[in-house]
Amino acid sequence: MSNTPDVKVFAGEKSEYIATKIAAELGLELGKKTCKRFNDGEFVTWYDETVRGEYVFIVQSTFPPTDNLMELLLMIDAAKRASAYKVIAVIPYFGFARQDRKDKPRVAVGAKLVANMLQAAGVDRVVTMDLHADQIQGFFDIPVDHLYGSSVFVPHIQSLNLPDLTIASPDIGGAKRANSWAKYLDSGLVICHKTREVPGEVSDMKLIGNVKGRHVVIVDDMIDTAGTICAAADLMHGQGAASVRAVASHAVLSRDAYEKIENSALTEVIFTDSIPQKRESAKIKVLPAAAMFADTVRNIREHRSISDHFLF
Repeated sequence: MSNTPDVKVFAGEKSEYIATKIAAELGLELGKKTCKRFNDGEFVTWYDETVRGEYVFIVQSTFPPTDNLMELLLMIDAAKRASAYKVIAVIPYFGFARQDRKDKPRVAVGAKLVANMLQAAGVDRVVTMDLHADQIQGFFDIPVDHLYGSSVFVPHIQSLNLPDLTIASPDIGGAKRANSWAKYLDSGLVICHKTREVPGEVSDMKLIGNVKGRHVVIVDDMIDTAGTICAAADLMHGQGAASVRAVASHAVLSRDAYEKIENSALTEVIFTDSIPQKRESAKIKVLPAAAMFADTVRNIREHRSISDHFLF
């Protein structure tokens, strides 16, 4: 009789599309579970197969609505109560990550609260990708495997063979990320400086650096309303850029983001599939991240390093 725990992969309702791919990469079928909803909107979830003594990987991005986060918490609790050996939450998109600090009086630190809730539910480990702020890893007292979308994006950018490549940050906060890309790709670097008078709307933007005749790739962790990315692309196009692309791990894309992208100077916007697309767009390309997550699951199970997925 083997004493080695088996691996089972389960999914929240809104992340089945990526969990199925992760399971397939591992040579597994997605685990069976049920989520029952009551008439008032409350729901309960349970596993339709045993998880006793096994590694349980629960795949669920926590984009809105908050039902996705609540379902993840319930699935963690159910797995612990069913005597799973280890419960690992695979959260391709970690919601509430923009609430990572107390930047005004009497404000919640949502990312820390979510970390507390996940740990209170009984999770043993978290796997996520491109957190809005690296320090969120420190909100947990359990291991956090923080993957980077760059290992998905960089091969694609290299395959384009763009001459005179320049990496751009859409704001000062992303300068460190953009600088890492520029060093790895041995390319130029420019930075946008933006000001806001109303949350979610850019009132003014200036470009630090030269883009004339260059092929620009803007790098970010997420695109929400697309205001910043489109304003940056239009500014660079106006200053003579040969082309402007954007890469971002998470396609939040709220309000009229799709229309903004389609009407902007952007040649292409590239995302991972951490969040499902609400609609198709000729300017949007989605690269699969399932193989990266599956390899991480495999390495966690076999107690091996995952640092191969950290290009820089």
